[in-house]
Amino acid sequence: MRIMAVFAHPDDEIGCIGTLAKHARRGDEVLLVWTTLGELASQFGDTEHEEVRRIRREHGAWVADKIGAKYHFFDMGDSRMTGGRDEALQLARLYATFRPHAVITWSDDHPHPDHRMTAKIAFDAVTLARIPKILNEAGTSAAALSPAPDLGGDAAPESGEDIRRLAAWRDPIRFYQYYAPASPYPEVFVDTTDTVDVAAEVMAFYQAFYKWPWTPEQFRAARTQVGRLCGAGDAERFTLRASHLKAREYLD
Repeated sequence: MRIMAVFAHPDDEIGCIGTLAKHARRGDEVLLVWTTLGELASQFGDTEHEEVRRIRREHGAWVADKIGAKYHFFDMGDSRMTGGRDEALQLARLYATFRPHAVITWSDDHPHPDHRMTAKIAFDAVTLARIPKILNEAGTSAAALSPAPDLGGDAAPESGEDIRRLAAWRDPIRFYQYYAPASPYPEVFVDTTDTVDVAAEVMAFYQAFYKWPWTPEQFRAARTQVGRLCGAGDAERFTLRASHLKAREYLD
């Protein structure tokens, strides 16, 4: 299985880090994707922009290494995302490269505009990735894309190669979003009891940077509270917006 987590800023992935770590431990391919570098975080003060970008990329690399994932940054501009077609097309081309079976992203109703726009383009890209003529529009070259990540041997255009090598990705994608009480979509729980330790370690990494008052102990308590809702020791909670689920033998 290939699973892609698509978020706006480094640290947004905290809500699903236990799930991603669990999939990586099972041997699934996991790709962390950020649509911006989160370069406007106030913790950087007057630090030069290029230094901020370097630090943020280091944050992403550390988290990916901690859970056994690959990672990729776009640079759509912190707090400047529009949710437009060009942004969705960049992501669709990454879908066509990585060929995910599942995507995790933000809910549709989050107050931060980058979070809402990331959820929008992540969903729009599911359709755009299915259409070869869109993926390979005339006049678009590989040089126009963000650098392609190393995806472990999957066929993908490298810098300078013809973008027409991209094939559409039409397999069903299960589209998961962070739980939101107002969501009309069904809830899904993932038992993360075995990976809550690494999830708490990632949370503590960001807490030390941001100086959050929210503590790793509170993080663990929240996971345990979600676990009580589904009969697990610790759990993470999502909604499932788009899916083609396999038939089951009986109802739960």
